[in-house]
Amino acid sequence: MLERRESGRLPEAPHTQLTAENGRVLYEHCLTRQGFEGPYTIAYHQERPHEAQPSSHAPVELPPADRKPERLLRRHYITPSSPLTLEPFPRHRGRVLENADVAISLAMPTRSDPFYFANADGDELYYVHAGSGTLRTQLGDVRYRAGDYVYVPRSLLHRFVLDEPLQHWLVLELRQPLGLPEGYRNRVGQLRMDAPYGHRDFRGPVLEAPRDENLRDFWVKTDGTLQKFELPRSPLDVVGWDGTLYPFALSVDALRPKVGKVHLPPPAHATFEAPGVLICTFVPRPLDFHERAVPCPYPHSSVDVDEVIFYSRGNFTSRRGVGPGSISHHPRGIPHGPHPGAYEGSIGAKQTDEVAVMLDCALPLTRSAFAESLEDPRYHGSFVASAGSHSTG
Repeated sequence: MLERRESGRLPEAPHTQLTAENGRVLYEHCLTRQGFEGPYTIAYHQERPHEAQPSSHAPVELPPADRKPERLLRRHYITPSSPLTLEPFPRHRGRVLENADVAISLAMPTRSDPFYFANADGDELYYVHAGSGTLRTQLGDVRYRAGDYVYVPRSLLHRFVLDEPLQHWLVLELRQPLGLPEGYRNRVGQLRMDAPYGHRDFRGPVLEAPRDENLRDFWVKTDGTLQKFELPRSPLDVVGWDGTLYPFALSVDALRPKVGKVHLPPPAHATFEAPGVLICTFVPRPLDFHERAVPCPYPHSSVDVDEVIFYSRGNFTSRRGVGPGSISHHPRGIPHGPHPGAYEGSIGAKQTDEVAVMLDCALPLTRSAFAESLEDPRYHGSFVASAGSHSTG
């Protein structure tokens, strides 16, 4: 997705022999996209990588998304005050919003994964609101910390190893491949100098010597179910790999935001994209410098998208009542914009310190029962100037 990288030992050409010191042939493992016509990575295992057997554990059926008709409202969801202990097992996530392109969830894990996991339904992108640790994969380890995006390609075997039990993540499951906006690359695929990040900002996996963590349980998410397999040996036996599909981390603190004479629309802050989904990141930056600029986002009717914002840190001047961990959902069909007083009050402001993740979604989003339990019922009415002060409690 980013560029070709390589690590460890490799043969001179794909599909040729790579041998161990004793002369035994190692096993090539191709991770591909779009059949065999898209991006791919080739890894080399000490043992056969495809011998996992189904366990006796029955498939776990994930709960279907709610599809009941609902009132067209701007909505605000408040992060739980205690770690999530929700099913479905084994990944304790609370799905908030979903459509055919993306599922948006919260995760607040309190322990390292005691198993390996792979999502065959889509790529996963995590925004780490709080916590640090290691994403352990067959291709190596990726260290992460608060303020990082962490990317896991579809079907890559992995687990999270936590540094501490205080973790808070926004989780995006993307049904189509995640990529970088096309305009950020030059004709040879290199990131342009005016892109908001460079190749050096993406932290890829560090491949260490083969290891055995004495874990043999392997869960796969596929087609609305979780299915358990048993591994005959450690899957962390890769000695080398090369390709364009691999996990990475990107810190929002590395982003180089665009600044304009007047207020720039959200796509100016685009970070990632997938079919049907644009992911933007708002980070600290100087504000508009026209002498009569109104720096606050203007009211707008985005008739083709649902807008979701996850608020991470800083002072969110266009919204009151939201705080770190808040999620707002402004659906198509009704205008949205700043809270009363925010538009006028922004005049003269020179900079912002906010960090927030925004999604523009081409298909309408459906909320879950879990999201309904987190909703601030006063949010929609708080946009009326006469509504008075607004507090989430």
